[in-house]
Formats: sequence, C-alpha cells, structure tokens
Amino acid sequence: MKFGVNFFPVVDPAAKSATAYYDETLRLVELAEALDFEHVQTVEHYFTGYGGYSPDPVTLLTAAAARTSRIRITTGAVVPAFTHPVKLAGKLAMLDHLSHGRLDVGFGRGFLPTEFAAFGIDMDESRARFDEGVEACRRLWSEEDVVFEGRFHRFGPVTLLPRPYQAPHPPIFVASATSAESCEAAGRAGHHLQIVPSVTSAEQLAAMLTRYRAAWDSAGHDPAARRIQIKYTCYLSEDAAEARRQGEFYERSYIDLMTHAVAPLADSASADYPGYEKFLEKAKNYDFGSSLKANKVFAGNPSDVRAQISRMRAEYGTDMTVSLQFNPGGMAFAHAARAMELFAAEVAPEFTDEPAAA
Repeated sequence: MKFGVNFFPVVDPAAKSATAYYDETLRLVELAEALDFEHVQTVEHYFTGYGGYSPDPVTLLTAAAARTSRIRITTGAVVPAFTHPVKLAGKLAMLDHLSHGRLDVGFGRGFLPTEFAAFGIDMDESRARFDEGVEACRRLWSEEDVVFEGRFHRFGPVTLLPRPYQAPHPPIFVASATSAESCEAAGRAGHHLQIVPSVTSAEQLAAMLTRYRAAWDSAGHDPAARRIQIKYTCYLSEDAAEARRQGEFYERSYIDLMTHAVAPLADSASADYPGYEKFLEKAKNYDFGSSLKANKVFAGNPSDVRAQISRMRAEYGTDMTVSLQFNPGGMAFAHAARAMELFAAEVAPEFTDEPAAA
C-alpha cells in the first residue's frame, strides 16, 4: 500500500492568507518527497473557504513540480466542464513535461451550484460535459490531426503541442463521490479511480468499488495496472487525546465552510446529482465522534491510525493508495509537518515494504 498527501484548502481567509497557505503547502510538498510519500495532489474550487484557494490546481502543482524530482503530481481533480478541452489538455501536457512525466490527471464533475452559475453552465449538463471533456483531452494527448465533433465543443483538425511526456498520455483518474455508475464507467474505460469515504456510507462505497473492479476486469484491463486513490483527513500526534482535539476543532471548521458552500444545493436539485440536495442536512448534522467511529476520518496516535488503516483495508481492499490531508483549515505548519513525519516513521512502515525515510 502506498500513501500520498492531499491539499484541499478548506481555509477561512481570516485565519490564513493565500500567500501563507501556498508557502506552507509548498514546504509540505518538499517534506512529502523527503519522507517518500507517493504523490501530492490538490483540487479545483472557487469563491469560498471550501477549496477556493485552489481555482487552478495546475498552477500550484507546477510550483510543486519545480521543487521536487521524484514524487508524483496529481490533480484531484480538475473540472473539464469549466475549461475548453484544447486549453485544459495543453496546460496538463505542459505540466507533464515540467514534472518529467510525474503527472496523474484526476478529472471531476464539480457539484457546487455557484461555480456552475459563474461559468454559465447548467448543472444538468455536468455528466455529459464531463464525459466529453475527458474524451477530448484523451484524444488530443494521444492522436494527431484531431477532429472533434461533440455536443459542447467542435474543433479540428488540430495536433496538440506539446505532446505529453508520458505515452500515450498521463494516467487518467475519475473522481467519484457517490455514483456507482460513474465508477463502473471508469472501470470499463480503463480509467483509475479517486474516492472520498467521508461523503458516503461504508456499504455504498464498498458497492462502488465492487462495480468498478468488476467493470475493469470484464473489459479485459490488466488488474495489476489498476489504481485507486482513497482520501482521508489525518490528525496524528504522539498524544491521542490532542490529535482528537485537533480533529474535532478543524473538522468543525471544515463543516462550517462546507455548509456555506453547499447551501445552494438545497434549492438546486439536479437529475445529474441525485441526493446531493441532502448534503446540507448531512453537514448540519455532522458529529466528529460519529465520523471517527465510522472510520471516515483518521485521528489519534500512531497505534490508533494503524488500526484505522487496517480496518479500511479489510472493508475496501488492499489495492489502493491512501491520500492524506495533514493540514486542514488554518492548522499551523509545525503541526502538519510533525504529523507527516510521525506517519512516515510509525504508521506507513506497517503497510509497505519500503523503510521510512530518515
């Protein structure tokens, strides 16, 4: 099992400036490579403290690539509905070169009504725009003289420059929050998967993974090539009680900022997002203790977190990479860095054959 580091900036600007967040994130990126984490990744969101410090993940990941040489650079995820595919494919191909082939591209549909409204896009088109955008990028990366005739975009013949560093293209991941159908489609297409257990039940997530793996195998793709990333926030300290105190404080901050961002969902039911209108109710009823008991967040001392990861493996399987957020909200840099060091030294070796970095 491999472990990476996830940067989802759920940050109140009053608690930490954008400059401070970026500076600290890039220092943590350098530390992640020194500690032999497998990847670093970030999201695409706009306007609010719920991810709004990362409106362009490619920009932040380009800076991360410049400061590192081994760790993989991952979008988790970019939203093709918000960018013309020729532009998006070109930006990502550049990043693939700037990182010397370390790029993994996660694509997501987006789900916040304010973001779709700002781009003038109907949320009921999100699935169709997602499918079209991913396919357009894949073709632009892997083919020449591309003529594309889609529902939303028509172009060509064009040949993208630069061609991607990785042939035929960077690994493609599909981010899925709750949709088993999206997971099945990703497996059938041979795309990798990004999932978030905090927004669904263990039973629903297990069913999503079952359909993904079955579709991958039925399509004849190599099982050894399949990659699944599962994302958790991790509060880790030698003092378990202190880790849980941090967890309760920063998870409450996360929920408060998320509640503000998802509030429009209550009035924006969409056929492409069945059940998403209930996100606001779920956020208002959030309880850290229940989330910890349900294994949706990691918190405690190294022994506690090792036990949680063992439980996760038993529930969801061992063929996945765990992407961990160590710096939620306005957490001080020193706390996040210490948690990463502690994880690399006392948690990761339990699940990998690689020794922890000195």
